[in-house]
Amino acid sequence: MIKEHDRVILTEAIEEQGLEPGDIGAVIYVHGEGEAYEVEFVTLDGATTAVLELESHQVRVADKYEIPHARSLSAA
Repeated sequence: MIKEHDRVILTEAIEEQGLEPGDIGAVIYVHGEGEAYEVEFVTLDGATTAVLELESHQVRVADKYEIPHARSLSAA
């Protein structure tokens, strides 16, 4: 189960925010028994780009063997 402070991977685009599948966020709140999550997405310098409520199918837990990939945030 995903917990607060877990790193999660976005599984679908959130075009209004310029987010793409594979973007990494941090869970800041778990709704109910994990039906939804408040997830914060930040740039590498720590600036928050979005805080979104996402349903459980929109994120997955980051695996410790995955390698992050950097990209420029597209304009929303």
